[in-house]
Amino acid sequence: MNLLAPFKRRNGPRVDRVRHEPKRRLLRVETSRRVTPGMLRIVFSGEDLADFASLAFDDHVKLFVPTRSGAVEGRDYTPRRCDRQTRALTIDFALHDAGPATDWAVAARPGDVLEIGGPKSSKVIAASEVRRWLLIGDETALPAIGRHIEEAEAAVQITSVAAVTSTDDQQRFTTAAEVTSLWALRPAGAADDPETLLSIIRTLTVAPDTFVWIAGEAKVARAVRDHFIAQGHPAGWLKAGGYWVMGRADAHERIHESASLG
Repeated sequence: MNLLAPFKRRNGPRVDRVRHEPKRRLLRVETSRRVTPGMLRIVFSGEDLADFASLAFDDHVKLFVPTRSGAVEGRDYTPRRCDRQTRALTIDFALHDAGPATDWAVAARPGDVLEIGGPKSSKVIAASEVRRWLLIGDETALPAIGRHIEEAEAAVQITSVAAVTSTDDQQRFTTAAEVTSLWALRPAGAADDPETLLSIIRTLTVAPDTFVWIAGEAKVARAVRDHFIAQGHPAGWLKAGGYWVMGRADAHERIHESASLG
């Protein structure tokens, strides 16, 4: 990685935390379809979405799903799309491994109901201060990556690097932004090996004032974060999160938060 010039603001762009009223919502499944072989998209509806708010592309809501034992467990998912006017919320489920949320989603049919909670807050990165983005992740990060790409304005430049298991799992996004999508192919059993992503990342030239966002398996996200720190990328222009941990159920790790909240 070569930085072309000094960063104008090494402390990073402004990040505002917007807190939302804690609330549980009961929603109904409207549609369910495969976006790719490894990604299932469910659109929920319900009047409880009248005051739903999700202001950041990497927000998460908690889905309360039944387990095989009859208990209920919470799992975190990204709001892929949300529309308060039509009372619709879209959630994409990465079918990378078995678990109660995956089991529920695969079996879900129109009319089924599910309770969700959140988001508790949104950490909004000032769009006017970031015109270049590098988005890096695996299947679990694709809902956030896709949402950010689709919501970006025409003057924004985005490069995404995503690890998936096959070319059939690559996605296309409609956007006004200037986007370069790079795909790293690896078997599901190697989802905790950072080399697949790093082999592509090392070939990139990252321009100054590029915000690097990283998410996915925790070991991989940490290794990618460490690569950028070692290369001198300012910590304020980085955000990394471990959305899941290989071999551990319902595990996630906060790895690196960016600039101070405004």
